[in-house]
Amino acid sequence: MSVPMTLLGLLDREPSHGYELKRDYDTFFSRGKPLPFGQVYATLSRLVRDGKIVVGEVEPGVGPERKRYVITERGATDVESWLTEPVDAEPNLQTVLFTKVVLALMLGRPAEEYLDVQRATHLRRMTELTEIKRRGDLVDTMLADHGLFHLEADLHWIDTTVARLDALRETVAGR
Repeated sequence: MSVPMTLLGLLDREPSHGYELKRDYDTFFSRGKPLPFGQVYATLSRLVRDGKIVVGEVEPGVGPERKRYVITERGATDVESWLTEPVDAEPNLQTVLFTKVVLALMLGRPAEEYLDVQRATHLRRMTELTEIKRRGDLVDTMLADHGLFHLEADLHWIDTTVARLDALRETVAGR
């Protein structure tokens, strides 16, 4: 997740105060990991420094002055470019799970047991995500679906790998 680009995108919608940006970020994008206020303001400072936003009107508040941030043309251009750039296709051909399986086989360790533990972990997470879908709003449901589809693919890979472990063990032993 690109916090700077997400904040810029929110500012492209309308000028906002830092606390409004944090609220909107947390509402739509954080799900279980709220964005710290310190990160919001540090990111906003860098965006100002880089000429992507400017401080608009400053309003007196109960505490410190409240700054309203406004996106610049440069920032709006960056948002447009970022939105239209495709996201790198995942996953990479090198994954931690694959590495663990191959190393387990190289070391004579029980790779199938490790995969069973991983399967159980994935199934627990799928249960959590299914509960989020059941209780959540549309945003929660869509994010949970994304996670569930990835976990389903991982489970399919785990099952396929278990079926091929003997062949993989021979391949690894031959090198």
